Amino acid sequence: MARMNNSLHRFTELFAQLGLPSAELDIRQFIAAHSPLAGHVALAEASFWTTAQATFLREEILRDADWAEVVDRLNAALRASPSAGR
Repeated sequence: MARMNNSLHRFTELFAQLGLPSAELDIRQFIAAHSPLAGHVALAEASFWTTAQATFLREEILRDADWAEVVDRLNAALRASPSAGR
């Protein structure tokens, strides 16, 4: 089923939902600190998540829930080389 609005949530909202600092600078620093995530590691299995955070990420992707698109974007951002944006 197609969604009417493909951008339901933003990174700032996802980070707040995960209980992480959610200012843009905080998000950039988080991604820089944890990138690049190894290709063989599923996003929810990364060692830097708490159990609750990992469960949330895993469930949202499995259910293809409202958060799935922004979780996918976070996954892509964490897999990019830290110098890719320079």
